Amino acid sequence: MNFPARNSLIQDYLQQLGGNWQKINEMQCLYSLPNDEVNAARLGIADLSYLTRFGVKGAGAAAWLSTQSIPIPDRSNSWYPLAETGIIARLGMNEFLIESTIAPQLTKACKSPPDKVYPVLRQDLAIALIGTQVNELLLQICSFNFQAISIAERPVILTSMVGVSVTVIPGDRNGLPFYRIWCDGTFGVYLWQTLSAIAIELGGGVIGVETLHCNVSPPRNV
Repeated sequence: MNFPARNSLIQDYLQQLGGNWQKINEMQCLYSLPNDEVNAARLGIADLSYLTRFGVKGAGAAAWLSTQSIPIPDRSNSWYPLAETGIIARLGMNEFLIESTIAPQLTKACKSPPDKVYPVLRQDLAIALIGTQVNELLLQICSFNFQAISIAERPVILTSMVGVSVTVIPGDRNGLPFYRIWCDGTFGVYLWQTLSAIAIELGGGVIGVETLHCNVSPPRNV
């Protein structure tokens, strides 16, 4: 699959950290840093913007996705795993976020959409949080009580963090809390700077994506 060249919204900030970089999906991404394992155990924050995304909404969106062989979550604000370790998140009744290697294929297929199907440009900053102190960070930036939900139900949370609207998928990975966060790119730098500063205060820091084994991988819910 060929992807157009692109850059992360926070690439300039990440490059100041040095580390090992690799190109994935035609985006240079921070692959590893020396303290990744230590930071990931306590509170690691990673940029996953290199993952490819596709958005669509409208009354006909679910039916159109079905014609593209995409399984549809049966509940609003829930997600479902896709082949090749991608995800589809249902945002409300009629809007969907797909993060998967098939996203470019769907973008192409939706260039001439049928009635009541509207593609949504997804220029998100995509962030991952992992570690024992994730919940402590969330308490500082968000009023939503993530401890009151069951990750086994694959929830998608639409809320705000430090005044920025975000989409959140909570889960765990290797026995540690693991949260995926997407926000509009307009506010991406601000959100990243705020979250990474708090992560450092809590004894963690920025990590490369190698630690997460996150080519296009959603949080596990078990």
